[in-house]
Amino acid sequence: MRNIAGQRHAFLVCGTHSGCGKTTVSLGLLAALGARGLRVQPFKVGPDFIDPGLHTQIAGRQSRNLDGWMVGRDWNESNFRRFTADADVGLIEGVMGLFDGYDGGSESGSSAEMAKWLGVPAVLVVDVRSMARSVAALVYGFQYFDAGLKFAGVIFNRVGGEKHLKYLRDALCSSCPETAVLGAIPREEKVQIPQRHLGLVTAEEMKLDSSWQNQLAALVEKHIDIDLLLEKTGYFMPHADSAALSGERPAILQGQNRPLSAREVRAQIAVPRDEAFCFYYPDNLELLEKAGARLLFFSPLKGESLPPDCSGAYLGGGYPELFAEALSSNSAFLESLRARAASKMPIYAECGGLMTLGRFIETSQGRRWPMAGILPFGTRMLGRLKALGYTQAAICRECLLGSPGEVIRGHEFHYSEIAEQAEDASLEFAYELGNRKTGLVRKEGYLVGSVLASYVHLHWGSAPQAAQRFVEQCAEWAKRR
Repeated sequence: MRNIAGQRHAFLVCGTHSGCGKTTVSLGLLAALGARGLRVQPFKVGPDFIDPGLHTQIAGRQSRNLDGWMVGRDWNESNFRRFTADADVGLIEGVMGLFDGYDGGSESGSSAEMAKWLGVPAVLVVDVRSMARSVAALVYGFQYFDAGLKFAGVIFNRVGGEKHLKYLRDALCSSCPETAVLGAIPREEKVQIPQRHLGLVTAEEMKLDSSWQNQLAALVEKHIDIDLLLEKTGYFMPHADSAALSGERPAILQGQNRPLSAREVRAQIAVPRDEAFCFYYPDNLELLEKAGARLLFFSPLKGESLPPDCSGAYLGGGYPELFAEALSSNSAFLESLRARAASKMPIYAECGGLMTLGRFIETSQGRRWPMAGILPFGTRMLGRLKALGYTQAAICRECLLGSPGEVIRGHEFHYSEIAEQAEDASLEFAYELGNRKTGLVRKEGYLVGSVLASYVHLHWGSAPQAAQRFVEQCAEWAKRR
């Protein structure tokens, strides 16, 4: 997307449902387009952390989340313009099925909503196992369900052979002749991506080496008509702003610090980043930097502890339960958390970070590993999903992120629960979380001294003042220190 006056390419890779193959197709297209020398900027619709990490490995550019419910239309449009300004192709991977979103009665939070906001066409991935002429009814329904959505064509996945493919093509030709078949991936030619309880294995653990990427690129080149795809997805960006065209991009990329001058730095915030702590929205980290924070990345799994010159800490989510033994063995890390909490340094933790600040983590095998013990309870892994879905935190008490009356949107996704709160402990809560299905409100956002911990992954794009407030609290602590 080098030239505002010229034609560019952008499209949404979407699916009929979760598990149809859109992630594999997206990764394959990133690899194949990159192999052609094209600069591809990846995006992911929805609150997911794992897919963007995989995108980033292949594209060599930080993938960004687009979300119609957590952040508004202006935020999404601005980020899309900004990060595609110096790219040749913008590739957006959808979430769930094309029209699935926040609820069943609207398009809020759906891939279709995002595609319409950005004016990009949809490329529908269809899992055609055990399907023949019925594919035409399926595709017809998706193509004409929403007249406001542009449709570039379909990619068949898990095709049974040439005879099967002929059935599929004949079905579309007779019932949807205007629908382009952009590709057909055979059933036996698939590249497996390992999965676990929160979804795919993270990019931090599964390094997508060059041979794997080359295999994926070759698969896509062989079975997808990339020239036709590019022909169908020409894109003109109507409102690119000067900041976007200037190529200004943050340097937040997998543990990389953005350089700030000494005058710009108001606070230094420690951010653990490794296989155990890898769920961070790049937007949140960027907002901290814009507010004057220098981010100090470190790895507890490598034996590191909080950097001694930090004035705050942000413990993101991830998989601490899988590395509980290593985290529990890093006594220097846990002691540095306890010491800084005792000194009233601001510490903000989400999900996996909350688990690390608790008394223990009980794994799915029933083994308990002691943690920092700052929060008066432990956490226990369950064999089932405990919480999943969008939520918003209405702040009800002064805290690191804001004042009563302010609202920040985010989501929950975890298989653990709080266990064995100390009998003599009294907890204060910073948030009220509303259940959109039942209307019930529950307290969350655990406050212990200068620590704020929650299961909710917040997207500060919904309330940019939260990052500003957190940096201010860290800066004030540094002055008092």
